[in-house]
Amino acid sequence: MEWKLFAHLREAADGDTVTVEVDGEPTVGAALDALREEYPALAEEVSDDGELVDHVRLLVDGEDPFSGGDGLDTIVDEDTELALFPPVSGGRSR
Repeated sequence: MEWKLFAHLREAADGDTVTVEVDGEPTVGAALDALREEYPALAEEVSDDGELVDHVRLLVDGEDPFSGGDGLDTIVDEDTELALFPPVSGGRSR
């Protein structure tokens, strides 16, 4: 599975895209577990007690799997686009 990472998350994984091997049923949760196992520094940024932290956005093919989907149980395949976004803030000050 390939993950796209943005902002400081790509720095934690040393790349803007990373590939992980998923064991068992290919779900978003299994792909996330494989990502956290392969990149421990990234795991610290996106997980709290094994759960995805609220402020990190996870998208599956550009959609939020938690609203109207099966969340971490969403089935994925090799062509599925997985992405993690940290919170976005800032802007121009005046």
